[in-house]
Amino acid sequence: MKVIGLTGGIATGKSTVTNILLARGVPVCDTDKIARKVVEKGTPALQALATAFGTEILTSEKTLNRQVLATIIFQDEQKRHLVNSIVHPYVFEAILNWKKEQTASVVFIDMPLLYEVGYDTQVDSVLVVYIPKEKQLERLMKRNGYTLEEASIRIEAQMPIEEKRVCADDVIDNSGTIEETEKQVIAYLEKQKM
Repeated sequence: MKVIGLTGGIATGKSTVTNILLARGVPVCDTDKIARKVVEKGTPALQALATAFGTEILTSEKTLNRQVLATIIFQDEQKRHLVNSIVHPYVFEAILNWKKEQTASVVFIDMPLLYEVGYDTQVDSVLVVYIPKEKQLERLMKRNGYTLEEASIRIEAQMPIEEKRVCADDVIDNSGTIEETEKQVIAYLEKQKM
């Protein structure tokens, strides 16, 4: 089984590419969904986060208050690394379990922080979904209602998209239409003999 890491930056259109893959019946492991699941109420990861950051990161229902945690980690790189060191081992274990269940010859691991957490060493090749940084800022502000400063802080918290593009084995340029992106994805799948 060939394992392809699918990554990009925030608001570059990774979800668009994932949806195109899923619509074609290609197995995609969504690590964002896994990351949300491993910090659900009562999980060891959530307990470890509450120990590290205090109960102010929890809601009154004892679930993770994502907004509070996001505010903390986007302002402090060390705290962001601490969150990653707590959550990622659980995510990596869930990915391994997902891979064991797959029967396809090619599967994708959709992971926004693939390079940042060193997971590029765990995949056979990396496909980066790319748009220029200016367009990334514009899309993030429009999509999430962020100010320029809020959007910039989130983009700067990740490895620059230009660096990811250079490191990638292959690139999908998502700065055009969805149809143009879909053509690139289909061509990529054909290259993978899918």
